[in-house]
Amino acid sequence: MAAIANEAAATMEGSATETIEKPLPHKLERKWAFWFDNQSKPNQGVAWGTSLRKVYSFDTVEEFWCLYEQIFKPSKLPGNADFHLFRAGIEPKWEDPVCATGGKWSFTSIRNANLDTMWLETLMALIGEQFDEADEICGVVASVRRQRQDKLALWTKTAANEAVQMSIGRKWKEIISVTDRITYSFHDDSKRERNAKSRYNV
Repeated sequence: MAAIANEAAATMEGSATETIEKPLPHKLERKWAFWFDNQSKPNQGVAWGTSLRKVYSFDTVEEFWCLYEQIFKPSKLPGNADFHLFRAGIEPKWEDPVCATGGKWSFTSIRNANLDTMWLETLMALIGEQFDEADEICGVVASVRRQRQDKLALWTKTAANEAVQMSIGRKWKEIISVTDRITYSFHDDSKRERNAKSRYNV
């Protein structure tokens, strides 16, 4: 009798465990990190990037949506601030070894609402591995400038590989649903000249 009771208790315990067991999170192909840079109150003489901070890393779909809904929308940023989403292990700086020989595709948004939408579409494309050249992409930056036009920039690794960059540019333009021209500049050019000319455009 005791054996039967023990078996029944064990069965009930197992059922309870199954009932409250949480579903497994949906893992992403790779890990990503959000960075924040608030330049709204720049300090004179302080080098660029001093205020850049990594704020959260994630590798599941559930973590991404929680972070995005609560925090990471450009419309919530103060003026003159940047949000970055970069692959884990890559810092959003020209000096990072992965970015050093790269460049960026850029699009300027005249309305903040548009920036939120394009930012989200780009984030989902990156974490969802929608680019054929996914390994070539470092990350994306949303720059809020309030008094000026906001900007979105997609950073890539190998600026000199025109065929790869043009393919990425065409795909990104499709993802963010714009008809205006988007342009690509080399980081090396930008280091030497503030308003460096674009090398490619689509």
